[in-house]
Parts: sequence; structure tokens; C-alpha cells
Amino acid sequence: MNAIQLDLFMGYGTDERAARGRRSTTPKEWRIVPLRECPMPHQMELCDCPQRAADYWRRHIEGQSLHDPERECLIVLLLNTRRRVRGHQMVTVGTVDTILVHPREVYRIAIVANAAAIVVMHNHPSGEPEPSEADIRATRDLLRAGQILRIELLDHIIIGRPRYASLKELGFLYPS
Repeated sequence: MNAIQLDLFMGYGTDERAARGRRSTTPKEWRIVPLRECPMPHQMELCDCPQRAADYWRRHIEGQSLHDPERECLIVLLLNTRRRVRGHQMVTVGTVDTILVHPREVYRIAIVANAAAIVVMHNHPSGEPEPSEADIRATRDLLRAGQILRIELLDHIIIGRPRYASLKELGFLYPS
């Protein structure tokens, strides 16, 4: 069996409506990968600091078809216990200055992928990576949800051009 279909996990499909940011009614398909096809831990990218996460964004996210540099796009990096990237998921695409995010959507894929930790990242189309009050509130909500689930939120990184901002480095990654 190469793929299974999970009706439980409805989300963004690859259809035209999902590209415009509306929820698709098409179930996602999850592929069961044999162990011989899985990357070895030394082949997986290390993501143990904000600079490496920003580099990952520039290499792997900016070229994706669903990424729109003119709108805020939020992705989640899924990490193993050694802080190596198991994969990533684009969670939502917002508008030019707003993005709607809920902890349920962010942590759903982390639970399914059995991730030990996550890094949340999104872009600011203006090019200025300074966090807004909404960014800080969302980060604190995600931090509290991760503590309950025992999935560590390592950082929330805002990508600008050419700089980035790490909410952990700025001191915002502590529960209030």
C-alpha cells in the first residue's frame, strides 16, 4: 500500500480554492514511506538556531507554488529530538498585513508527524520583520498550547527582506 486517505484530516488540498486561501473539501492523502526511503538523521537539515531556520525558508519555502510573497504565509517546521527538520507544512495564507492562526491548526500536523518540537515562521510582505502585537499574542498562545501537548515551540521567526526577526531572541517566547 503506497498511500492512505485520512478523512479525519480535512485541509488545504492542491485545488484552486486552496491556493486562494479557502478551505478545501478534498481530504489529504498521507503516504506511508518505507524505512529504506526515509532520510538518515545525518542527511536531515539541522535547525538549531534562527539563522538556519531563515535559510531553510529561503531554500525551500520561497520557491513553493502556494507561497505568495505579497501575502503573509505561515509555515511550521517539524523537528525531531535532535532539532533536525523532518518536514514542513504551510498552515495558512493571509492578507497583505494579517494572518489568521489557531494553535489547533499549527499543532495538528505536529501531532500527526510525531514531531518533538516545532518552529513557526511567517513572512511580512512589507519586508520589515518587526513583530506586531498580534504576532506576539499568537506566539504566546502557541507556546501555551505546546506546553500542554509537550511539543516544544522553539521559535517564531518573521521573515523580511533581507532580514528576519526571532521572537525568541527578542525575548517574547515566554508565557505571560
